[in-house]
Amino acid sequence: MAIMLQSSSFLNSYNSVPSTSCCSCRRGLIRANINIPNNQTFNISLPRLQSRARSVQEQEFISVLSTSSSPIEKQFSPSKRIDPLVIEKLYAIKEAIADRVEMHRNIGEQRSQWNNMLLTSVNGITLAAATMVGIAASSGDPILGLKMSSTLMYLAATAMLVTMNQIQPSQLAEEQRNAIRLFQDLYNQIETTLSIGHPSAIDVKAAMDKVLALDKAYPLPLLGVMLEKFPSTVEPAVWWPQQRRRHPKRDTDNGNDWNGWNGKLEEEMKEITGVLGKKDQEEYIRLGEKALKLNKFLAISGPLLTGLAAVGSALAGPSTHGSWAAMLGIVGGALASVVNTVEHGGQVGMVFEMYRSNAGFFQYMQESIESNLTETERDRRENGEVFEMKLALKLGRSLSDLRDLAASSSCKAEDLDEFASKLF
Repeated sequence: MAIMLQSSSFLNSYNSVPSTSCCSCRRGLIRANINIPNNQTFNISLPRLQSRARSVQEQEFISVLSTSSSPIEKQFSPSKRIDPLVIEKLYAIKEAIADRVEMHRNIGEQRSQWNNMLLTSVNGITLAAATMVGIAASSGDPILGLKMSSTLMYLAATAMLVTMNQIQPSQLAEEQRNAIRLFQDLYNQIETTLSIGHPSAIDVKAAMDKVLALDKAYPLPLLGVMLEKFPSTVEPAVWWPQQRRRHPKRDTDNGNDWNGWNGKLEEEMKEITGVLGKKDQEEYIRLGEKALKLNKFLAISGPLLTGLAAVGSALAGPSTHGSWAAMLGIVGGALASVVNTVEHGGQVGMVFEMYRSNAGFFQYMQESIESNLTETERDRRENGEVFEMKLALKLGRSLSDLRDLAASSSCKAEDLDEFASKLF
């Protein structure tokens, strides 16, 4: 910027300019060039003011970052640069998981409607057939059309009950609800990894394994891959990839902190693992066995009663045997409706699946603890404080409650009456 000054009075103030400009130059704030021509006309060149690139505080902050090993340095370190291909793969997995959630939600609603519609239809058919048998038996001359109609309706109800008891629509709906919850949880885990973590190829492989394990644990098709509804033994549901057993980890160095872990925390986790296995998991397996036995009894009783009612309706007549046959047709149909309502209206299959899933949850918590305790690589072991907090939240306890539970378990051993979980 050039300013032309042609006033002689300005020369009087010129004597003070050099000292001011020199002071400013020393401070690095203003730089000015003054050119005085011979004809009392002079130019003052004032370049655009330039602020300092960095303040003293900024310089100190940068020097701290360059010499420290803080999380900020690690986050922006060139060695921690994220591979764009890894990000793209994780987003592809997220899209697949979102699609799985929608599919399981739609199919779960459909199978829940199956349970309601089939229950209503079978009960309606059964009660209508029993009414026809009663009408036919009460008339002096049994009506052949009513007998045949009631027999056919009983046979149809028997076939529908056999199919319904085989697939257990209420249990199928519960499987889809569990799948939705677990897929949504995996979706949130991937989002967290993308937001605050440093995704790597290992994270991509782990996410893929979890998706495939969930697909296997909660299949969508019915034919060929449907879960067995009446297993010989009750086993916990397993929806996570099975990990290879590692060798025991190195001993903790005299209780020193190791990624948030120390000897005391490890002992507490071992005690909690014992409580989860001996109390919570065993309790839900025991309840699952009772629910399975009840479901088997009801699944056999319903079709058996409708089949006997079909025979009674076919033999109903004016004779003594015919009256007993008619009674069998009426009572058998009524009892079959009651059994069917208890089994499918009470959703006994859903209750069994819930117990099986809860037992699987406790087994999953045990394996998670054991996996962290046996992990030998520092970066692959989850931070101890964070893991303890997650475990406490999943069990419905505070951190102090969790530690008290571990202390009680170590003291009372087999006599401990308290369960680890307070949620269910």
